[in-house]
Amino acid sequence: MMGLTKLILYLTMCGVYALSKPTEKKDRAIHEKELSDKVHDDTENFEYDHDAFLGAEEAKTFDQLTPEESKERLGKIVDKIDGDKDGFVTEEELEKWIKFTQKRWIYEDVDRQWKGHDLDDDDLVTWEEYKNATYGSLLDDVDSDDGYNYKQMMARDERRFKRADQNGDLFATKEEFTAFLHPEEYDHMKDIVVLETMEDIDKNGDGFIDLEEYIGDMYTADSDGHEPEWVKTEREQFTEFRDRNKDGKMDKDETKDWILPADYDHAEAEARHLVYESDENQDGKLSKEEIIKKYDLFVGSQATDFGEALVRHDEF
Repeated sequence: MMGLTKLILYLTMCGVYALSKPTEKKDRAIHEKELSDKVHDDTENFEYDHDAFLGAEEAKTFDQLTPEESKERLGKIVDKIDGDKDGFVTEEELEKWIKFTQKRWIYEDVDRQWKGHDLDDDDLVTWEEYKNATYGSLLDDVDSDDGYNYKQMMARDERRFKRADQNGDLFATKEEFTAFLHPEEYDHMKDIVVLETMEDIDKNGDGFIDLEEYIGDMYTADSDGHEPEWVKTEREQFTEFRDRNKDGKMDKDETKDWILPADYDHAEAEARHLVYESDENQDGKLSKEEIIKKYDLFVGSQATDFGEALVRHDEF
């Protein structure tokens, strides 16, 4: 079971695409997702803002609440957002909250894995704890029958663990452990994401990604040698945009620009929008009273008093 679990993790983190259809395009670029699949038009409704502020699943639960219940629960959320407990919510605090709600699945994943790796319950995960819990007896199988060398995988994990462990004590706090498991979410881990990607794609081991390696990573040729049109487009993308210095290959900086593009910051824009719409005294920050007054923008509710009576009163 441990071998299967580790193999699945390895395939996920390293981006192995062998099981995909040969004509299906693969994309390693990591883009910020939209905060909602709803149209952002406040003249019609606030559904986009609800999804952005709460996360889509949580937003659905508020749709069944009365306005009074929505306001009460919103007040408790505001207390969580106000990180410095000064009684106000700033754009920065709102942005941090929105990013948390949008990536709640990451923290849930970390919570699950934390329980299996913090073996002595000291609220820290050491490299030894992680290594023993993840690999265990697999280390005895230097070159396994399935073709994966677990010692190489462990060395790669150790390098990433040490980068996440910012104070260098080989004890990971929960935040450091999150950076280890989800390095694409942290600025100080992005070089590791780039390095691991290059190692996956660079088949000749020269430290660069050439055109054929680039195409070969996302496309496996058909037996008849026919390439779909998108492959031709990707070849042109490589030559015209990816390989900026025109030396026929991508170096570390060029690879970083490809897989970690500078995207539009949706959370920052939404935080700015919510403050602009709710900041009644225009002091650049929101009091709890200002937020509650605009509760329909943040959480809303589709239940009317009459509709709620139909649901809750036995006589109906």
